[in-house]
Amino acid sequence: MLSLMAPIFLVLLLLGIPIFLTMGLTAGLVFGLESSLVPLAQKIIDELNSPTLLAVPYFVIAATFMERGGVAKALINAAVAWIGRMHGGLGLVSVLTCAIFAAMCGSSVATAIAMGTIMIPAMLRAGYAPHFAGGILVSAGTLGILIPPSLAFVVYGVLADASIPRLFLGGVIPGLISAGMMGVYVYYFSRKNGYVDRVAVPLSEKIQKTVYAIPALLVPVIVLGGLYGGFVTLTETAALSAVVAIILALFVYREVKINDFLKMMTHSIRNAAGIMIIIATALAFGHLITETGIAQKTLELMQRLDIKPWQFLLAINILLIFLGMFLEVFSILLIVVPIVIPLLEPLGIDPIHFGVMLVINMELALMSPPVGLNLFVISNISKIPLAQVLRGTMPFFILMIGLLLVITYIPIVSTWLPDYMMGVAK
Repeated sequence: MLSLMAPIFLVLLLLGIPIFLTMGLTAGLVFGLESSLVPLAQKIIDELNSPTLLAVPYFVIAATFMERGGVAKALINAAVAWIGRMHGGLGLVSVLTCAIFAAMCGSSVATAIAMGTIMIPAMLRAGYAPHFAGGILVSAGTLGILIPPSLAFVVYGVLADASIPRLFLGGVIPGLISAGMMGVYVYYFSRKNGYVDRVAVPLSEKIQKTVYAIPALLVPVIVLGGLYGGFVTLTETAALSAVVAIILALFVYREVKINDFLKMMTHSIRNAAGIMIIIATALAFGHLITETGIAQKTLELMQRLDIKPWQFLLAINILLIFLGMFLEVFSILLIVVPIVIPLLEPLGIDPIHFGVMLVINMELALMSPPVGLNLFVISNISKIPLAQVLRGTMPFFILMIGLLLVITYIPIVSTWLPDYMMGVAK
């Protein structure tokens, strides 16, 4: 199997076939030539027949309606009313509202688009440098996959057979630290350059805008409170978030018209179907990895070389940062997770800790040239040249590297809250 796998994979990759198809076709061809496709098909069907995976389309629907349904505008107006007068107030609002929005939708791209569409023009009108405004939204938008709920954690949890509720909790403290670091840098840079809004907002207007934002602010409380309160399962949590998002978009903030409902549902279902196809090919490739014994051979090699866990994590981080320059989030998950997961237990590495580390690397991938998706999204919606957006993103990228090192070598930062809330995993 191994002698067939490597050349088939490399040939398909060199032909320019998308990575998820390359992995699926490699598995199909190897199993087809060696034995039969029936066991592989049965394996994929068994894995896809999972209540956990039902959460994916619901979270995608929630992200779509949150992005376009007026939720972002309500949150931004309330935040601007209270902290807009501070140095870098609009930048701080961007970070804060991205963090709150991330706790609703689970998607970095949706977070960046929803907030960037409103906040970048506002910052530019207030005299912020274009590169700085763009860099804030590129970076703060990545919080969408770190602060729960997160589609990246759902996909990793499925591929790694890890507890998704524990992964969600594992992302909370790193997510708050990340947002805090971004906020501190925004304040420092803004104070240095004199970015401040001098317009005072009356208390009555602050209260009015806060009241208007309460339905949006209640979403993470309802959704995540239901999950960790034991009232709903993960799948029911995802369905609840989709229902709440639709209600807010159609009947509370009324940014989505009834005529647009089917169009947005179609868009959501198409995106969800794409993710499910990617997961199916990843499961096929993971089964191939297991059957070829690559993971076991890698572990034996590491034992012969006396590779320590800290050296392994360092090597994985370097690999992920490199892959992040050329591949998008789900492609990286597909390549790395099936190979690496069998190595974690022998090395004594907590899969929750590793999952959080992996997702922070995915944040860096969204910020990395030449294919960092958030870079292109923000450049496109703001009309700021990509080179300027990249320039503004680099200080935040360096901060995220620092956070990655902390999370990598101080596991308790990502494992304390899951252990405290749900007990120590056995």
